[in-house]
Amino acid sequence: MTGLWRQARSFDTGVQLLLVNQLTINLGFYMLMPYLAAHLSGSLALSAWAVGLVLGVRNLSQQGMFLVGGALADRLGYKPLIVAGCALRTVGFTALAFADSLTTLIAASAATGLAGALFNPAVRAYLASEAGERRVEAFALFNVFYQTGILLGPLLGLALMSVSFPVTCLVSATLFAGLTVLQTRRLPERSGRPGGEPVRLRTQARTVLGNKPFWLFAAAMTGSYVLSFQIYLALPLETQRLTGEGPAATIATSALFVVSGLVALLGQLRITAWCKRTWSSPQCLVAGLLLMGAAFLPPLLSSFRPTAAGGSTADWSAAGWSAAALAVLPLLACAAGLALATAVLYPFEMDTLVVLARDRWVATHYGLYNTVCGIGITLGNLATGAVLDASRAAGIAFAPWALLAAVGAACAVAVAALARGGHLRVPPKGAVAV
Repeated sequence: MTGLWRQARSFDTGVQLLLVNQLTINLGFYMLMPYLAAHLSGSLALSAWAVGLVLGVRNLSQQGMFLVGGALADRLGYKPLIVAGCALRTVGFTALAFADSLTTLIAASAATGLAGALFNPAVRAYLASEAGERRVEAFALFNVFYQTGILLGPLLGLALMSVSFPVTCLVSATLFAGLTVLQTRRLPERSGRPGGEPVRLRTQARTVLGNKPFWLFAAAMTGSYVLSFQIYLALPLETQRLTGEGPAATIATSALFVVSGLVALLGQLRITAWCKRTWSSPQCLVAGLLLMGAAFLPPLLSSFRPTAAGGSTADWSAAGWSAAALAVLPLLACAAGLALATAVLYPFEMDTLVVLARDRWVATHYGLYNTVCGIGITLGNLATGAVLDASRAAGIAFAPWALLAAVGAACAVAVAALARGGHLRVPPKGAVAV
């Protein structure tokens, strides 16, 4: 931890504030959102379709508006969008504390999603601008703070939920209100306009939408987001299949996120430093994608285990609990592998996006990238869910894990091909962009 703080303090105040900002954003978000569905279906007695609608509106308003948020950040400056996003999430979470009708819940959920679309591209573009040549190192630090918020948020939320859901909402809203004030006062203004050029929407759109290397890279990397998202989909479902629906499933699912967070917290800076010494940036991307695919090989072992009997695990013997722990070890290995792969990938991925943007309209590129990957996640999850169901019915439960591993390998091949074709480096001055 001493090395983490020393490295963070080696950057200027703007970068330090952005790191604390992201830690607090994730702390406030994850202390609340994991428990929202249970509140909607339990305390408010909403039907399953209504719960899905509220959660879906939040995701759609964020993923669908990332491009708008990034474009506005480049046109208006990074700070206004960061401040506006935090202020809007303050309003959204406060509304969730008191909302008791479907209309109000949808409006509050949409506000929280739109808030993320406003500040996420702006934060990353601001960090890239402030860090300069130290972008890879800065994004490695960013991922540590990011994952720490994900690790601590649900634990704090669990304690607050023992009081009430509205209290949890208000504490989260208070954190975002504090961030809004802090950034208004302390975060320096930064323009997203390249070289101070005039703000022309047509120029901005033509530059970003016509960036062929960017589109190729986004397409190649989309699969990695589908794979990393399986910690929310395939791994919890497999955990439940192996352990049943009792306390063992809850503990095992929580362990997946704890393992993932600890790998990032304890290993990110060392991993990034080693990668920079050992490989080029494209090689780091390829290695990370191969690791991400390989992470799905251990669950092949668990796929041959029988489904757990239903019912509570409260009456299980010590041997039963030991068997459950042994059964989920491959899934924990998968979660650790995904976290390791992300630690390798993320800093170089974010740096590559700046390179491909050629330092022009960086926030817009980040926003569009998030939108493309968000669409990929949605389609990928639909496909993964269908394959999980079909493979179990057909008696070939190993198929989804083999397919996910193949996706990682395919992404690695695609990125390697882009690197060999010269699409992942800055073109010489005077060269025409294609």
